[in-house]
Amino acid sequence: MKIALYSPYLPKHAGGGEKYLFDCAKILAEEGHDVSVAISSYDDLSPEEIDVFRKKYEKFLNYSLANIKFIPTPIFTLTNLFKKLLWTAKFDVLYYQTDGSLFFSLARKNILHLQIPLKLDKSSWLEKLKLANWQIKNTNSEFTKKYIEKFWQTKVDYVHQPYINVEEFINRSTRSIKKEKIILSVGRFFCQLHSKRQDVLVDFYKSLVELDPQALKGWSLILLGQKEDDAFAKKVEKLAKNLNIKILYEADRLTLLKLYRQASIYWHASGFEINEDEYPEKVEHFGIATLEAMSAKVVPIVINKGGQKEILGESLQECLWNDKNDCLAKTLELIKNDKKREKLAQMALERSLFFSKEKFKNILLTMIGDRK
Repeated sequence: MKIALYSPYLPKHAGGGEKYLFDCAKILAEEGHDVSVAISSYDDLSPEEIDVFRKKYEKFLNYSLANIKFIPTPIFTLTNLFKKLLWTAKFDVLYYQTDGSLFFSLARKNILHLQIPLKLDKSSWLEKLKLANWQIKNTNSEFTKKYIEKFWQTKVDYVHQPYINVEEFINRSTRSIKKEKIILSVGRFFCQLHSKRQDVLVDFYKSLVELDPQALKGWSLILLGQKEDDAFAKKVEKLAKNLNIKILYEADRLTLLKLYRQASIYWHASGFEINEDEYPEKVEHFGIATLEAMSAKVVPIVINKGGQKEILGESLQECLWNDKNDCLAKTLELIKNDKKREKLAQMALERSLFFSKEKFKNILLTMIGDRK
């Protein structure tokens, strides 16, 4: 089949949503399909531009995109509607990762992936008509599904959660790496929507050191993620000054994997002091970085909101926190109790196995009609 995957976030962003999209593209290409990733552009993409895009995402993903094409699309340009429709008609499947906006497509099968539980009014006849054009709708989590069905008044057909390749984190060469006194948090630096709240984590770390400086001796906090908001990043840097905190903006996938293998505790604070029923878009919709950390046997001490609850499941409920004091208490207990930390690290690895590539692949192939 001729398949195009499109996200308006490309090529600017490189986060969990982009990893999801390229993981889909990679699997579909491995299955023998003609797969393209589309980028909004008035003109054809030059070989140099394609090379830049490919290298950027290969560095981010740590796998080859040689069997995936990068093509221009008139979608979300000022090109007329007729040309846009003609473009969509070229494909057997159009897989669209929406930012909340919708358009009409003449592809044989249209699949809409919703990764953000946006509170948007889709009740007009035009929006309903657009929604009906997308025969299959899926979300990245049960959390997102709940709010999309509530606000958009549409049925979500599948929950298609990202998968984890555990061998990328735990293999023969890495089993011998000893865990270090590192608290890690991974996420882009931005302050809109589901901000990763690195500013909050810096404040937590400072309070943790003040709470028990002896126990925190030798421990550090590492914040890793692409800088998308300079002002917010500078704010975090200022707060972190004179603390044992390291901020990494340009780390590649190999550096990230090394840090996952070394870190002992993982922190996540998206949605801090946010009412998730009122502002579901401001909490973590899924949280693939948390899942990746768990695959590397890093104990997740994460906020009790959004998709984080799904990731941890029943077995790791004690690792969820509700406020600052709760987070500090649970973190300090793990810092002081090596045996409990090791036990929860093993439980985190076992829980991550639930998010398998095979399950991800089966749902993906079912959606495109390649599997019954």
